[in-house]
Amino acid sequence: MDTKQFRKHGHEMVDWIADFMDNMEDYTVHPDIQPGEIKNKLPKEAPKKGESMTTIFKDFEKIILPGISHWQHPCWFAYFPANNSPPSILGEFLTAALGAQCMIWKTSPAAEELEEVTMVWLQKMIGLPEEMVGVIQDSASTSTLIALLTAREKASNFEINRKGFTDRLTVFCSEEAHSSVVKGAKIAGFGKDNIRLIPTDETFAIDVLELKKAVIADKKQGLKPAIVCATLGTTSSTGVDPLDKIGVICKQHDIWLHVDAAYAGTAAILPEKRWIMKGIEYADSFVFNPHKWLLTNFDCSAYFVKDKKLLKKTFEIHPEYLKTGVDEIVNNYRDWGIQLGRRFRALKLWFVLRSYGLEELQKMIREHIRLAEMLKQWINNDKRFELMAPVDFSLVCFRFNPKDRTEMQLDELNRQLLESINKTGKTLLTHTILKGKFVIRFCIAQRTTTENHVRNIWNLITKKAEELLKC
Repeated sequence: MDTKQFRKHGHEMVDWIADFMDNMEDYTVHPDIQPGEIKNKLPKEAPKKGESMTTIFKDFEKIILPGISHWQHPCWFAYFPANNSPPSILGEFLTAALGAQCMIWKTSPAAEELEEVTMVWLQKMIGLPEEMVGVIQDSASTSTLIALLTAREKASNFEINRKGFTDRLTVFCSEEAHSSVVKGAKIAGFGKDNIRLIPTDETFAIDVLELKKAVIADKKQGLKPAIVCATLGTTSSTGVDPLDKIGVICKQHDIWLHVDAAYAGTAAILPEKRWIMKGIEYADSFVFNPHKWLLTNFDCSAYFVKDKKLLKKTFEIHPEYLKTGVDEIVNNYRDWGIQLGRRFRALKLWFVLRSYGLEELQKMIREHIRLAEMLKQWINNDKRFELMAPVDFSLVCFRFNPKDRTEMQLDELNRQLLESINKTGKTLLTHTILKGKFVIRFCIAQRTTTENHVRNIWNLITKKAEELLKC
């Protein structure tokens, strides 16, 4: 493809993307297909000769698009969001065009320095301590793994990097912590038997007294507590762990404190939600995802550390072919995580922050929270439904609870309700288990979602609930 052809097809695709965004509501939110259905429509081998972009794009529309779940649909209320926005898409265009490999300052000076600046912007926007410095990782899962590895080396005085494990180190998190903590601890070599899942209170925040007991118990057995992974906004219910109380325990016992705020960290750009950051001064590391609730398309995870020397000492390695004359005065981000090769992720984030500005982003987050509060009131006003967790952000957890049903019957009833709602293709909701009970999650966080969208889906929920009672 020459540049003339590229220009032609590029214009066509930009027009298609703009039309796609304009007409998003015409699409089914989630495809009604079976596993293997898309794969069976594709050739078994790569073509021997090149095909025209016109042919390829027709197959995209005919085969691929019908199998896409539309995360940007205004009635997407599943999981947590993975938002994009027009400025972010344009930034990603340019990133792909530049084709930069941003592993060290010398391989792309502007990429390193823009990343450094945008991380300072984010640090100030959400109220992190000034001494915390940031780097963009691909996901919160990777960021948590990086925190686990750094905590491991700090606890062993970097002996594990040199000799491997000689002592048993333990990891602490709540029973509601993200699965990436357990997965990361296994990858980092702590071992599943050395992970302590601490019970939660009625708000699904970690029980601090139980955490303290577990730390003391491990130390009495000769084990070494290495890290506590706290959560601001748990995945199931957006429970908020009290950093101030956890921080005191970590400081007293010299334990690394990592904070996972992948979704809810964005809410800290609002002064009225800054309460979630109380005790953040105790944190050694912190992560939140602009690719969730800050309009920056995947992947873009903002990871911050208090002591970058510990981070770099954990990961740095200096082969001769990567040495430059400026290594001591720049940030070579290959030493700040697992990957050597790095994408230019800061560009799309910079586009978003400049295009919207803090005030417009705050306005969007406030509206999502308002809509969640509105839905909460509808649930409280309908005696057939039950709120199952506090609503601090834009996630509402509820269940259908008509009278005279056992817990087992309620679980099955809500499974059927969720399935019947999603089968319509008008929305996608997901579920979780809270304190042993099946719960439906309704997360309002899409850029284009309005009150009418939320109201329409609530009406759909009540309609499907009524139909179930008649069965």
